[in-house]
Amino acid sequence: MSTADAWSVKPATALLVLSDGSVIEGDGLGATGISAGEVCFNTAMTGYQEILTDPSYAGQIITFTFPHIGNVGANDEDVETVNMASESGIRGCVLNARITDPANYRSAKHLDAWLTARGIVGISGVDTRALTALIRERGVPNAVIAHDPDGNFDVEALKAQAAAWPGLEGMDLAKGVSTTQQHPWSQTAWKWDHGYGEAQGGAYKVVALDFGIKRNILRLLTEAGCEVTVLPAETSAEDVLAHQPDGVFLSNGPGDPAATGTYATKTIKTIIETGIPTFGICLGHQMMALALGGTTVKMHQGHHGANHPVKDNTTGKVEITSMNHGFAVDGKSLPDNVEETHVSLFDGSNCGLRVTDKPAFSVQYHPEASPGPQDSHYLFKRFTDMMSEARS
Repeated sequence: MSTADAWSVKPATALLVLSDGSVIEGDGLGATGISAGEVCFNTAMTGYQEILTDPSYAGQIITFTFPHIGNVGANDEDVETVNMASESGIRGCVLNARITDPANYRSAKHLDAWLTARGIVGISGVDTRALTALIRERGVPNAVIAHDPDGNFDVEALKAQAAAWPGLEGMDLAKGVSTTQQHPWSQTAWKWDHGYGEAQGGAYKVVALDFGIKRNILRLLTEAGCEVTVLPAETSAEDVLAHQPDGVFLSNGPGDPAATGTYATKTIKTIIETGIPTFGICLGHQMMALALGGTTVKMHQGHHGANHPVKDNTTGKVEITSMNHGFAVDGKSLPDNVEETHVSLFDGSNCGLRVTDKPAFSVQYHPEASPGPQDSHYLFKRFTDMMSEARS
């Protein structure tokens, strides 16, 4: 290699083009191609594979604020998407440092190769601190992420595509990540040196409505003694009730709750009115609020990370939670028979509710803690206690 070659500037092999026309250059990784989405940032220091397989991130380009992503590789155990045969709804990922070779005994694949297999476009070499500051100041931008190993980009066309992408408001993305047919779930939580277990039956029959459900939610429901049947997002109340469940679970998911709610809130309202214990999280929480007469709003930057403090007003305790949402329930819109049970200590936004005259409650965050702290596991017991009380 000549001196000139050694000092020559290599062309960018990936671009992140924001809807305002800003162009961020970097090194491409993962799949090649072009993808449009909303750029958010996630503050978790661990669990990148769980994040990259969380269906709630459909339609989004994830910026990791932690600089070293990929150094523990990827494996088949840290996956949260139930159906890995389906196309990933995640539009891309943005990293600060290049992915290094894996240095973990559980690694089965390099993250770059894993991203390629999943069809996720990535870019590294980005000042993610500056990008995060921009999002905090201006709100989540729409963008296009592009990867071409030869560095051939039509920048003006990418700018036009980024500006034309409509954004997540009004988008129903749950149908795209939900199961297409009902199926049982029996896998239990992971234990070190043993892996996942299997449960036979359970004390409580639970129907889980899948708006983009994560595996560890299902595992913790099973671990809590539930015999779980997963149903598609568009399942009617009549079909849910035909299972004669002891309880109904409303899952997490992506997109605008008001859009998904056009078909889901009618089902949820009917279920709550029957008096069947109902537990919702994330998108399920937002749609429970809509079914009860509340409203939701698009957030300035959203909450994405595994370090969000939330106060439980019912106990006075503070828990550190895992969050991933760009919409929120307007706590002031809740009717008189709905109590606000949890609030974010970052911005005071609503993080939980319960119905005072029916056995129904929900939280905005992810109590399954995958990734994240396990402070909120108690909510699964709260659900089974509710079912036990209703049965007696």
